[in-house]
Amino acid sequence: MFRLRALFALLFVAVALASVTPSADAAPRMSAGSRGMRTFSEPPPTATAPNVARPIERTMTQPPPAVRPVAPVVPNNGGFLNRPGLLGGFAAGFLGAGLFGMLFGNGLVGGLGGMASFFGLLLQIGLVVIVSTVAWRWWQRRSQPAAAFAGVPTLRVAPKAAQPAMNFGGVGGSAPNEVPLKVKPQDFDAFERLLGEIQTAYGIEDLAALRQRTTPEMLSYYAEELAKNAGRGVVNQLSNVKLLQGDLAEAWREADDQYATVAMRYSLDDRIVDRANGRVVEDTSGQQLTELWTFRRAHGGNWVLSAMQQA
Repeated sequence: MFRLRALFALLFVAVALASVTPSADAAPRMSAGSRGMRTFSEPPPTATAPNVARPIERTMTQPPPAVRPVAPVVPNNGGFLNRPGLLGGFAAGFLGAGLFGMLFGNGLVGGLGGMASFFGLLLQIGLVVIVSTVAWRWWQRRSQPAAAFAGVPTLRVAPKAAQPAMNFGGVGGSAPNEVPLKVKPQDFDAFERLLGEIQTAYGIEDLAALRQRTTPEMLSYYAEELAKNAGRGVVNQLSNVKLLQGDLAEAWREADDQYATVAMRYSLDDRIVDRANGRVVEDTSGQQLTELWTFRRAHGGNWVLSAMQQA
């Protein structure tokens, strides 16, 4: 019995030690950042990333305001007597006069001659026309679709332009308030260089280098990942980044900012190392990743990473 208890105690200690072994996710697999006006739209598929990209889950960009649905206008199918205008009024007046005549025993049409003169009939028709016209106009005002938008700004929806996938040197699609952008070969050289520099800077925990190559929003996400690794007592070392294939998904201009979303398949050495003793906890060297990176450039500035999405 004593030996059995000792065995259970050893197993408990082993499990406890295993639970505190440093661990962390490999290189950040985030879908976050901002793509300007296209933050909440999907990038077009490309040869490098033919599948739908993972939507951006974390962003500081405000989503577009939701518009309440328009109240449908109910058509007036009340029949011949409910038609506005002289024809409907004449029919209503004729029926009213006929019914009045029936009450006095003169039949449906007898009331016209026995009760009132022709001028009396015209008076009835005029009264019915006036009442029906007023009632119709009141109903139209009550059923106006604009009533559903009380206090809500009017939105004009423009047709969505085609956004074909383009390869190197192509031009992305356009949308309202956007202008297509021509991406040049030197721009693609900058994208490839940023891919390696950003991953390497993250691997050596160089926030100053990340600050120069990312937007403040993306820098905050990288800093958060580094803080998590520090809390686990590990370092996520990234090195030997090589671009294997890449093509342009879309590129556009918004005011003074330029955007380009690029699909990239690349390889890298990814290791999780214990911060205290340098022991390798996890090694996935030579793995390949496919991601969509969106770069932003202000007028006269350099390209920086603005968003990242998993393919």
